[in-house]
Amino acid sequence: MVSERGYAVLDVSDRLVDELLPPVAAAMRALGGLIPSGPAARLGRLGTPDEARQERRSTLGRAGHGRVAVRSLQAPVAAQRKSAAPVGLRRLGTLNPQELPRVAQRPDPTPAEPATTAALRGLGPLLPERLLGALELTVASADTPDLPGLATYLPPPPAGGRFGFASTGQESEPLTAALLVEGLRPGLADLVLALTRRLAAHPSVAPLLARMPDAGDEPAIAAQHGRTHLALAVAVAHTVVGPAQVPPVVDRAAAVVGIGIGAAAVVLRETPMPPTYAPALLEKVRAEYLLPRQSYGTVPVSGHRFALVEGAFPDAADLPDNALVTVVDGGAVIRTGRADGAVRVHLTVLAEAPPEVAAGWEEVVEVSWRAAEGLASVLGPDGTSEPQLRAQTPPWPGDYRLRVHARGRAATEDPDAETYELMVWAAPAAAEVVHRRADRPGDRVPGETAPVRAPGPEQAYRWIRRSSLSEAATVTVTTGATVEEVLNAFGADPKRPEPIPSIEEDLFAGDANFPWVTVLDAGPAILAVEFNGFRGSQGSVLRRASAGGRSASMFWNAHALTRLSFAEHGRLLAAFEPGTVGDLDPKVAAEPAIAAALAGLDLDDHVDRRQKGLVAVERFTGHGIRAADLDRITAAGIGYRIVP
Repeated sequence: MVSERGYAVLDVSDRLVDELLPPVAAAMRALGGLIPSGPAARLGRLGTPDEARQERRSTLGRAGHGRVAVRSLQAPVAAQRKSAAPVGLRRLGTLNPQELPRVAQRPDPTPAEPATTAALRGLGPLLPERLLGALELTVASADTPDLPGLATYLPPPPAGGRFGFASTGQESEPLTAALLVEGLRPGLADLVLALTRRLAAHPSVAPLLARMPDAGDEPAIAAQHGRTHLALAVAVAHTVVGPAQVPPVVDRAAAVVGIGIGAAAVVLRETPMPPTYAPALLEKVRAEYLLPRQSYGTVPVSGHRFALVEGAFPDAADLPDNALVTVVDGGAVIRTGRADGAVRVHLTVLAEAPPEVAAGWEEVVEVSWRAAEGLASVLGPDGTSEPQLRAQTPPWPGDYRLRVHARGRAATEDPDAETYELMVWAAPAAAEVVHRRADRPGDRVPGETAPVRAPGPEQAYRWIRRSSLSEAATVTVTTGATVEEVLNAFGADPKRPEPIPSIEEDLFAGDANFPWVTVLDAGPAILAVEFNGFRGSQGSVLRRASAGGRSASMFWNAHALTRLSFAEHGRLLAAFEPGTVGDLDPKVAAEPAIAAALAGLDLDDHVDRRQKGLVAVERFTGHGIRAADLDRITAAGIGYRIVP
């Protein structure tokens, strides 16, 4: 047959499988007791849906970060490492013709990476290194069994030549060795995987793999599941790599362990979890479940729908009478304003009913639903969502209350405005309650008319969500000052501008952890922008910046922390977390400039809080930041380091 990567691979004969059984079974017994429970459990969980999704994300994140190249040469290899290279050259050398097989030619000049090494790469460096430490002495000292039937399946013997190899990246030693073996003897890893699959299904081996602890202990079951499969795959790799004439330059034990880990990972992803795993996992989840809990994310929308539901997305749901939410088996379907795309969702699970209905939402509807098992997820119609929105409701069956908050469903001109908050708590079944209803044409009964609703001033700043400032930033606006004076107020040297990429390179390299700022002369005001910084929120900076006029700043970060600050003529008037206006000194809150800046802004409502803060900054200083201003800052590409 032909493998996925185009190599010619013969079907493994029953005779070879029978030859393998005794030495592999013996090696499994020797290796199994050496495999630590932590790494074994991680391998064992590869067959679960959540671990499979995480492994795919990890593999994508690391793809291309480490490679071993093997090439036929006419002269010894020589290479220089450039000082600016992001990764180091780990190993460089040459081999003599007697030590190294000739690299077999592949039908495809750029074949895909073997499934085993791709799976090994996806595990990251730490787990393979730990397993190598546990197994390498035993593997290195074990004799290779004599299997006459194996010779037919091994890659062809080498011919003369001189070869060099180089390894770049931060990969583990098992991965480096496995990649090197694959470069020298292409097809060897595929053979190990094929034999591992055959033996895993053999009547003499399958019962060994299925033997699980009696206790309903999720970590113990996952560890045993991973341990037995890894012992099998490493035992197979040992029998195959041993007689394959791999040159001495290769760390044979590392190659055996690396290829074995990769083969085990592939087989474990294909293998259902043991029958005892699901109930054990449920007991673990219940023991660790705590309230309250919150999660944020986006969910795909199709046909004006997403859902909070157990199991699969429901096939159909009627248009709700309340125009927002319909109860279905195991959850509820929420009707969205946009037909397709994605919407933002905030899911909150509480121990009891919230004391009051949150302000700032256009629509609020509360319904009851019954959970058959628990652990409902926020899902799109395609059955997908972000991991933090999955399996979040209590892991017990029973009656629950769901309060759906919505805003922006009618904002067709601004699709990013559509936002939802779902609140869940255990409560006896009760009648539906419409706490708040929007006046949308599609949601009204015949004869009703819609009042005109003026958009909130914060809508002018919704472009922030799609900008480079969306996650974390501080925007400071100052009047009555020059660019130089503002930079001095921040502690930056106006005479030392630097390209932003140079600053970011130092930050990413981890050589320093320093703040920095960009500035723009916007005419009557100076804009100072910090990407993921916060100096502009400090009172000392604002007092210096406002010496000749006014200065105000809005800070936010990825953890939903915010700070709104105002200063005038060197005096800090107010600095507080938006949403705690009631905690301000009454004299401060009543000061005309502060009162005018905050008038009509519902800062207690967390929705669009960043944008509302920027409105207050603009009102106080008379000037705001616009998307075109941020474009000018980005195009200039100049920043200033802030010196302590």
